[in-house]
Amino acid sequence: MIQDYQTNMVYIAHGLSHYVPVCRNLLEALHREHIHAEFLPYTSSYKHVWARDYMPIQLEKTLVFYFEYWPDYLLGYDGYIPNVLEIIDHLHLGRIPVDFILDGGNFVKCGDKVIMTDKIFKENDWMERKELLLALEDYMQVQIVIIPWDRYEIFGHSDGMVQWIEGNRVLINNYINTDPSFRKRLLEALTPHFVVDELEFPVEIQIKVENIFSFLINRYKSSI
Repeated sequence: MIQDYQTNMVYIAHGLSHYVPVCRNLLEALHREHIHAEFLPYTSSYKHVWARDYMPIQLEKTLVFYFEYWPDYLLGYDGYIPNVLEIIDHLHLGRIPVDFILDGGNFVKCGDKVIMTDKIFKENDWMERKELLLALEDYMQVQIVIIPWDRYEIFGHSDGMVQWIEGNRVLINNYINTDPSFRKRLLEALTPHFVVDELEFPVEIQIKVENIFSFLINRYKSSI
């Protein structure tokens, strides 16, 4: 599997250009670091900004793992899902298609391992858990480490919870100050596989985000 540091191109959803300050600041930051970036084709809608979530997983230079992107938080919001097959074909990439429902935000590459939350079992409840994990590991040739889903975050993403540093070291978000009981469960899942570093900063109020997606939807609509 191609690791993020092994890539030589950053693709950005074209829809991000609707949000001018964000897009400009991002492109300027990439330019300062001499990182080449291009816009993805067929993503011009303001609804198509979340490229990390819907784009397939890169396995080799020209081969991707194409999954079904139909997350439950987008039920009734099909317009937020672009035609990923058109994008893949335009980029001349080969693909390994599967019927699993996955989400790029719930996919943290860690060398020969991948960290995912247990939301994948909810979204693929037609399969036995063991069968699903074995199939994913076989396709991608990695070990999958399952962590608990932070239910205050409706998307079920792992990329806001943990980040690979190098080797067997990962960094986790600030749960020690905000949710000690969840931190304990998270550490129990991670420590058999990784050395865990923790963010820590004083927090007086923990913000619950059950309605964050509705907020974003309304904000996008009001910006058009």
